[in-house]
Amino acid sequence: AARPGTAVPSPETLGGVFLCGGCFCSADAVAGIGAEQEVENLSGLSTSPEKDIFVVRDNGTTCLMAEFAAKLTVPYDVSASNYVDLITEEAEIPLSRGAAVRGKCGTADAELQISWLDKVYTLKLYFIKEGHNATKRQEAVWKMNKIQFVYDSSERTYFKDAVNPGKHTANSHHLSALVTPAGKSYECQAQQTISLITSDHQRTVTLLLSEVRIQPFDIRADFVFSEGHKCPVDEREQLEETLPLILGLVLGLMIVITVCVYHIHHKLTANQVQIPRDRSQYKHMG
Repeated sequence: AARPGTAVPSPETLGGVFLCGGCFCSADAVAGIGAEQEVENLSGLSTSPEKDIFVVRDNGTTCLMAEFAAKLTVPYDVSASNYVDLITEEAEIPLSRGAAVRGKCGTADAELQISWLDKVYTLKLYFIKEGHNATKRQEAVWKMNKIQFVYDSSERTYFKDAVNPGKHTANSHHLSALVTPAGKSYECQAQQTISLITSDHQRTVTLLLSEVRIQPFDIRADFVFSEGHKCPVDEREQLEETLPLILGLVLGLMIVITVCVYHIHHKLTANQVQIPRDRSQYKHMG
């Protein structure tokens, strides 16, 4: 469902001071007021039962779009049969279709927050945009620079008899994922694995992403992704699929050329006088 934010009042510039709501306020105060943003969960439109679709709109214009299938694997302890030792189990937590969504867009940063099962689980994705750097010979790109997952192991749907249940937070560290040229969307059908570390540094939570199409910046048309930037795995798989076809076409072309050359050669030599190899036959010539 859409979650409208707070609309920005239309300010009138009065020499560096703004008139808003009938009162004078500084430019810094106006900058702190967020633009109207609404978020929609369009997962019901997805053709894949595992893929979710989320859209963030700013003042009626799409500013962030995300499509992906996600699942989190979370290790937790349960008591062994002797009730003394502990055994590590894994909870596999899929992203729910009816998730609540929040998000925000900016010129250089963006955020998508997804919560499900009454906010027992919350997945936060953070994106930043980096400008052109002539010194490093780096073109403008955007990337996902942080992921946070909040969960409660006392929830019984995915955690069965967890020892010392409670709320936990897992974060990525020094993340630089989905690096994409500015103005393009990131596209990757292959499964990607991202590791998150719990705040007590004792557990590694695994985020599995697949069927990904994301664009958090520079969307030119409403509800339409810009040109896709394929991940290396998809490019390699595409090359592996097309390479046999290319080799087959080249081989077929070589065979056709060989047959044509032979045919032309045969026609050119068919009408030539055959010189006898036996010299005794030379006296009959002429």
